[in-house]
Amino acid sequence: MKNILICFVVMIAVASCSSVKVSTDYDKTAPFAQYKTFKFSEHAEKLPVSDLNRSRLMNAIVTELNAKGMVESATPDVLIDLNIIVKEEMSATATTTSPYGYGYGAGYYGHGYGYGYGGGYSTTNIDYNKYLVGTVFIDIIDASKNQLVWQGRATKTIDEDASGKTRTSNINNGVKKVFVWYPPKNK
Repeated sequence: MKNILICFVVMIAVASCSSVKVSTDYDKTAPFAQYKTFKFSEHAEKLPVSDLNRSRLMNAIVTELNAKGMVESATPDVLIDLNIIVKEEMSATATTTSPYGYGYGAGYYGHGYGYGYGGGYSTTNIDYNKYLVGTVFIDIIDASKNQLVWQGRATKTIDEDASGKTRTSNINNGVKKVFVWYPPKNK
């Protein structure tokens, strides 16, 4: 029963760690209401990720911008540039057990009350978990001024074994969360 509880707690922790974290920043003087057309930058079209993931990301952005009334154009008001950073991170989990299989304060052999009798040593195991965290930067650049006017960032733990369907869902979800903040509401 104790092992099932520990597994459940670990699953909840992993699920909460894998949510998308979003932030944005923008130029308060930019005329966002005037931006009606967009085009991906040359850099975005050559983003160093797999062709499938690049296509998923760009399609998700097009969907969100179209929903906001913007359309692709050869002579755009804004350019969309993309950057991705992937970092390896590590977490550590320490588990301490007493010689009797119970935590401290359980009594002798887990019976009764008090702190128990006799000697014995506790054991602490440390489990290390390495994982990848990816951040996508979506930059909106005023094409006439060649100036960054808005940036959205989405960060998430990467599941390298995710199916294509899961990757598409994760990318769509992350991009949708970023574009909730575009155009900025309180200029």
